[in-house]
Parts: sequence; C-alpha cells; structure tokens
Amino acid sequence: MPLHQYHFNASISSSSSTFLAPPSAFASSSRTQNFSLPLRNSEICRCVATPQEAKTPTGASLLPVSPSFFSSSAIMYLRIAYKTSVSRNANIGKLQAGYLFPEVARRRNAHKEKYPDAQVISLGIGDTTEPIPDVITSSMSKHIFQKCQALSTLEGYSGYGAEQGEKSLRAAIRSTFYADLGINDDDIFVSDGAKCDISRLQVVFGSDVTMAVQDPSYPAYVDSSVIMGQTGQFQKDVEKYANIEYMNCTPVNGFFPDLSKSARTDIIFFCSPNNPTGAAATREQLTRLVQFAKDNGSIIVYDSAYAMYMSDDNPRSIFEIPGAREVAIETSSFSKYAGFTGVRLGWTVVPKELLFSDGFPVARDFNRVVCTCFNGASNIAQAGGLACLSPEGLKAMREVIGFYKENTEIIVDTFNSLGFKVYGGRNAPYVWVHFPGRSSWEVFAEILEKTHVVTTPGSGFGPGGEGFVRVSAFGHRANVLEACKRFRQLYK
Repeated sequence: MPLHQYHFNASISSSSSTFLAPPSAFASSSRTQNFSLPLRNSEICRCVATPQEAKTPTGASLLPVSPSFFSSSAIMYLRIAYKTSVSRNANIGKLQAGYLFPEVARRRNAHKEKYPDAQVISLGIGDTTEPIPDVITSSMSKHIFQKCQALSTLEGYSGYGAEQGEKSLRAAIRSTFYADLGINDDDIFVSDGAKCDISRLQVVFGSDVTMAVQDPSYPAYVDSSVIMGQTGQFQKDVEKYANIEYMNCTPVNGFFPDLSKSARTDIIFFCSPNNPTGAAATREQLTRLVQFAKDNGSIIVYDSAYAMYMSDDNPRSIFEIPGAREVAIETSSFSKYAGFTGVRLGWTVVPKELLFSDGFPVARDFNRVVCTCFNGASNIAQAGGLACLSPEGLKAMREVIGFYKENTEIIVDTFNSLGFKVYGGRNAPYVWVHFPGRSSWEVFAEILEKTHVVTTPGSGFGPGGEGFVRVSAFGHRANVLEACKRFRQLYK
C-alpha cells in the first residue's frame, strides 16, 4: 500500500492550564497549527478542532487523539472510515482529565521543552531517587545468576510460581511486620505492588458496593472506584463523584475524619501515614475507625505503604487494633522502603476472619481473583524482597528512609521560615504546604515557572486538597537544598 500523508488542522490552546478543562474550552482563545503525519494503509483525511461536536457535518465519526501523540496540549479528533460496534466503557468516560501523576509529568516535560537549559528539579511525583542498597541488589544478582544457570538445565528449570508468592517471602513478611498480630503466612498475598492490589480488590468488591475515602487521598482509590462503576457522574460544582463518601480530613480535625458525620459505606479506604498529608492516625483514632466499621458492617482497606516512616508511637499496622482482623484488609509495598518503584513488589493481607455478609471468606475470593488475573510476582523481585527483610537489608532500608526523612526536615524548615503553615514530614516523605485562598494548580504553575521545581497540586488528591501543594522528599540532597534555596528566593 502507498504511504499517505494525513493532514491535521487543529486549534491549540495558548494556556497549558486548559488541558484539564472540558473539550468545549478549546472552542475559543486559540490559534491554529497544521500537522502532517505519515500513516500507512489508510486514505487521506483531515482532523479539525471541533471538540464540541461528536460528528462532522457529513456525519463521519471523529476519534479523539491523545495530546501526547502530537507533543502539544491540543485535543484533536481524527476522522476515521470505520468503527466497531463495541460501546466504550461508560465508567471510564466518567474519569476527569488525565490521572494526576502522568499529568504532572506531562507539564514537567512541557516546561523542559520551554526551558531546555533550566535545571528542573522534581519534588512532585513520589518516585524514589536514591540507589537500592547494595546488600539488596547483590542478593538479587546472586539469585539471578543461580536461577539462570538452573533454568538452562532439565533439572533446574521451573515455570510459573505460586500466584500468592513464595512461601519463604510470605513467612518473612509475616515475621517482620505482623509478629504477634494473629496473621498467618497464608493470609499474605505477594504482588507486583500495592496499587495493583487496590485494583484487584476492587474486582473482588464489584460494582454494587458503596465506597468512602479520606479527602484528600491517593487518587487511585477514587479512580478505580469510578472505573468499576461504583460511583455516579462527576459533579463539577463540588469537585466530587456522586455516590462516594468523601471523609473530610483537614488541619481542623487533625486530618482524621469526624466519623459521627460520615455516612455508612461498604468499603472504607484509609491510608496511614497518609499520602498526601503525611498525617498518621493514633491508636485511639484507629480504634474508633475499627469500631465504626464493625458498627456499620464495613470493610476497611488499610494502605500502610509508608509505615516504616513512622516516627511517632502510632500503629504501623491496622492489625495492632483489637478486632481489626474481622473488618480490615491491609496492603503495603517495598516501593518506598527499598526503592522498588521500578522493581515492583508489594503484598496484601486478607485475614481468614474477614467474612462477607453471607459468611464466605473474603480471602477465598481474593485468591480466586489473584489466580485469574495474575501469575505471581517475578521470582527475581521476590528474591529482592527476601534480601530486604534480612537483618542487613532491614538496616539498609532504615538508613535510606532516614535519608529521606532528613530531606523532609529541610523542606519543612524552609517553608516554616517563610511563614507558611506546613503539615506532614514527620511520619511520611511528604510535606503538605498551605496556600490559603489560592488554586493548587495555580501555585503549582507559579512554582514551576519561577523556580523550575515540580511539586504536586493538592486538588489532584480530592477537593479537600484545594489550596495545598505536596512537596515530595524523594530527591537527591543537592537537589533538595537547591529547590529550597529557590523557594526562599520566590517567597521571601
């Protein structure tokens, strides 16, 4: 087939902030650019920037094209000659704009293109930066070498592992994090990360459950609920999805919700230490949360991904609270402990005591979903997990965590010295800075434009985050110091 040129005529917004606006926002205040892209096996077509229309005047379908495809902030529609009869998942259509962290990364990349000579420092997305400790990588390397040698022999070859994880790693997780808490090895499911397990749990719960989240909170809880069909439409006037209970967590209530004002839901997502606020729930608060779940017959999904950052004498696990095994699931990860954000290794604990309303064990359904949707974590990653939980590995992880906590102290001291109200930092690698009366995205853009430092807008974590910016402590020390120097210059 001959190679054809596709010609695109599209309106491009002059303001990057309108990327998150609805398509109709591009109907005005724009300029026109033409694009020519080579495509094969197709006929010539024209893309017009009429996002407010789903059809062309002739009735031909218009397919929305991702802005990243064109390396611009335009929303474009490509005329297509054929479409299937399969309807789009209406629940995914409810999602607003892009997922928060890819959108932050997109704006960071656009800024780099605008200022190619600037030293852009990223304190936004919570990705670790320090090398994985050598004691852990050495163990992984040794395992890889031995495994590869064995795999090349008939006697040593092995295929799929257990979907629930290697027995030795499950035992090590239990003895390290859940000793004397009534958790058994087979209550633990090893995975490729806590975020992945959140989605698998949503599959277990299905579309008919009701959901509560802290506000603000990690966006994956809400977005996975939307995708599963547990919510109504997005309500722009309040910046919330219908049918989700947003439990307001503010400085006024110590970032712990007033449970007396919270409606009953089937599932309660709760993260402590919290992302993004850095707040850690006390033993008394978690005792109230467990009792609230029992009184309402609810299930708590407790995200403990930052438990090792805890400095206060607060529970590291929900299972430290009496009765929690009857109402709670806990998910966690090696990502922020050992720098495993790319290695991908986590776990979820589903106690046998946790039952559905008909008496069926939740763990059995979770096991079925895991066995259906997952083939188990990489045995190489699991070898890294075992190395992490050795005495030497635990010591190395604590040292890395201590380094990041020193970064938080530097950031907290900087914003305090500038007169800002600052939260977090003590029990989590995040600093939650208040900019009262201002838009979070506006502050994000101001900091990026004037200091070349990437942060995260608080409103991306829910309406309760409006007016705040999250600053991550995951950064090289020199970059953190330089970023703080720029913050002082901007807000002195």
